Amino acid sequence: MVKRRKRRYSPSASKDVEREMRRFKRGTARSGRGGKGGKVQSREQAIAIGLSEARKKGKKVPKKTA
Repeated sequence: MVKRRKRRYSPSASKDVEREMRRFKRGTARSGRGGKGGKVQSREQAIAIGLSEARKKGKKVPKKTA
C-alpha cells in the first residue's frame, strides 16, 4: 500500500499565489496595506503576498515561520 502525503497548501491557496504572480509579471503588483507601497520587486515577494492573502481568507496554508 502506498502512503499518500497530505496537502500542505489548499488548491485555492495556490490560485491566490498564481493571481499575484500574474500581477507581478504584468507589473501591477503593489506591496503594503491597500497596495499603497512600492512596486513588488521579486518573485519571492509576490509569492509571500499571495500566501498572506490566502491566510487572511482562512485557506489551508502553513503558519509563517519566524
